[in-house]
Amino acid sequence: MKRSLAAGLLALFAANAFAEEAAWSPSTFSLSNGMDVVVIPDHRAPVVTHMVWYKVGAADEAPGKSGIAHLFEHVMFKQTENLAPGEFDSIVSRSGGQNNAFTSWDYTAYFERVHKKELGTMMSLEADRMVNLIINDDPQGPFISERDVVKEERRQRIENNPGALLQEKALSALWKGHPYEITVIGNMDEVAALTPQDGLDFYREYYSPENAILVVAGDVTPEEVRTLAEQHYGIIQPTGSAHSKRKWQPVAALTETQLITHADPKVRQPVWSRYYLGLSQRRQPEEALALDVGLEVLGGGMTSRLYQSLVEQQKVAISANTYGWTTLHDEGPAVMTATPAPGVSLEDLEAAFMAEIEKVLAEGFTEDEVRRARNKLAADAIYGRDSQSNLANTFGYWTAIGGSVDDILAYPDTVRAVTAEQAIAAVRSVFAPEKHYIESHLLMAEGDF
Repeated sequence: MKRSLAAGLLALFAANAFAEEAAWSPSTFSLSNGMDVVVIPDHRAPVVTHMVWYKVGAADEAPGKSGIAHLFEHVMFKQTENLAPGEFDSIVSRSGGQNNAFTSWDYTAYFERVHKKELGTMMSLEADRMVNLIINDDPQGPFISERDVVKEERRQRIENNPGALLQEKALSALWKGHPYEITVIGNMDEVAALTPQDGLDFYREYYSPENAILVVAGDVTPEEVRTLAEQHYGIIQPTGSAHSKRKWQPVAALTETQLITHADPKVRQPVWSRYYLGLSQRRQPEEALALDVGLEVLGGGMTSRLYQSLVEQQKVAISANTYGWTTLHDEGPAVMTATPAPGVSLEDLEAAFMAEIEKVLAEGFTEDEVRRARNKLAADAIYGRDSQSNLANTFGYWTAIGGSVDDILAYPDTVRAVTAEQAIAAVRSVFAPEKHYIESHLLMAEGDF
């Protein structure tokens, strides 16, 4: 009864949310120097989220220079000709705001969330570090000190985390020969070898207004944002050095199946996973959305096929999921993963998991389960509009990889139009028996059983 009631409430809330879509009206324009601008008005509170997205990420790094996009994200917070070390963060904090940044294979993004009256100040800060960043060879200076910070971050986040280390190996094997092959944080030896001159070259090549997208979500109008953007960003001359052609390319199909294992004393629960080559919403929009729906039916939650069969009924697993990285520009993995119940071997778990997959591939999906899955994805997207930071992030990442605002506006209707036939066809194409994959086993070290 609880699950039926929840499903009914979800459908009711979704219907109400869908009715509100027409009132939502983002707008776009460009400055004369080539900087694109997206404005998403949200007048519920006098707050704005201000973001600058640079169309450069780990996939754009030169050979042997892995990690420089992420390292540069750190350096951007240090010092400019006008701001002392730490002053950027201090100004935002004194304004009662929050700020941070992140790097992906496809982009680097910086954001501040502040009272609307501080928007001009945030633009002046970002505009300043777009052109006046200090990079030198001082061992205690911005570049070298942050290089050491990133090395320690890699040790903590990757090398001391068995699951992250295994995933890094699996993804590198899946993306072998592709610009996504090397993790965003970079290889330790290459990060350690990065020089201040590498940083200057990277800065001059990519940090320019024509290679950036300004996204402002919050209690503003497009006219207000245009006035401030022209005042602070519009005066910056484009360098003309940023590559107009990115290093993106289709990901090659796997030519062999591989097993990668990793055992570590820190592991307390084994994990079984398979990484298949999936789809990209930028490269295969219809098929990728159909795959998202199919993966939701298969392993998207506690009501999914796999969870109900493996966890609730057979009790061979304590978790069972499927998901896809479809929002990268190029093809990402479609992942199967499960954690065995006590006393169940990974081999037995794998057999039960794949038996369920084979059954689904043979029989297909029902109309009801596909309808629930696509409505959930559509509702999640609409409910996400309640979060101002989520709005800014969604428009930022999608436009940074070449997508349009119209794509985002149309998403709920587009995903709700996916049929059961399209969903199972996408799943069958990705998980076909003849397809190769990367299998990973996260294991407890010997003696820990």
